[in-house]
Amino acid sequence: MGNVEFTDNRIKVEAALDDAIVAFLYEVAVEVEAQTKIAQTRVDTGHTKGEWTHYVDEDKGEAGICNPLENAIWEEYGTGEYALKGNGRKKPWVYKDERGNWHTTHGKKPLRPLQKAFDKTKSKIIRRLGSILNQTFSE
Repeated sequence: MGNVEFTDNRIKVEAALDDAIVAFLYEVAVEVEAQTKIAQTRVDTGHTKGEWTHYVDEDKGEAGICNPLENAIWEEYGTGEYALKGNGRKKPWVYKDERGNWHTTHGKKPLRPLQKAFDKTKSKIIRRLGSILNQTFSE
């Protein structure tokens, strides 16, 4: 049998895979953030809609879409009688808005902007990952 020479390319392959995944995470995070802003249809001041942002933790290999405003949670999951998990107030309540006007409410229906954005982009995300990996390893 002839001489066989083994070349270990694991380090190059792992580096290429890591680079591809990081690029994918940034691309996907931007897309889902944009779709979340589009899905956020109830707008009074625009504060909540304007605060959606994304982050990528390259070391952990994860991306997230977040909003620092408490109202984002209410928009996603609802409040009062409309709370998604049924854990909101069961009776109406009164509150005063920023303009000094009083209102009675049964709660806020969930809009699910983050869930809608993910659902809308999920198949595109999966296809894009396949495309990036194919490009990375076809070279």
